[in-house]
Amino acid sequence: MPVPAAAGPAAGTLVLATRNAGKLRELARILGARVDLTGLQQFPDAPDVPETGATFEANALLKARAIAAHTGLPAVADDSGLCVDALSGMPGVFSARWAGAHGDDKANLDLVLAQVADVPDSRLGAQFVCAAALVVPGKEPREVVVTGSLEGRLIRVPRGTGGFGYDPIFLPDGFTQTTAEMTAEEKDAISHRGRAFRALVPYISP
Repeated sequence: MPVPAAAGPAAGTLVLATRNAGKLRELARILGARVDLTGLQQFPDAPDVPETGATFEANALLKARAIAAHTGLPAVADDSGLCVDALSGMPGVFSARWAGAHGDDKANLDLVLAQVADVPDSRLGAQFVCAAALVVPGKEPREVVVTGSLEGRLIRVPRGTGGFGYDPIFLPDGFTQTTAEMTAEEKDAISHRGRAFRALVPYISP
């Protein structure tokens, strides 16, 4: 895939390929006032892009390409999930629909806990991984994909009410709080998504 050698789009609107208000706020916190950021709520006819890729990177690019083509504007998309060592890296790209229904956080979390019930604590290593893609449309579209990860381990009893997904059972290395027990700012500072989005800043900033 082509990777730009210099900073990304000129000043203007950047579309985050999500209808998730939480993700939009998260990216806005990371980018600050650098760009005019909007989500898909401004584009109600934007397509829902199936995550058919085999990797986080492929899924992020699928979404960013589709939204950039639809809006004619630079677009950012991400795909992320939990990779559990004892489950050979799964749920991985299937994290959001691990229990079957897309976005059923409790069912997904409960299934992962059930699957590692007999796994010793010493083997509960896991990583949150995020791939973030920027696509700048034009005659010669420019693309960049970066990844961020957060190492840690699973705990067996959920803790905390913040965040979403698997946050209540994920304890980052070097911390005593799960990512669901952290403030939004604390989580942003170390999270896989925060690290991936920050790596995109040099390409996004006008």
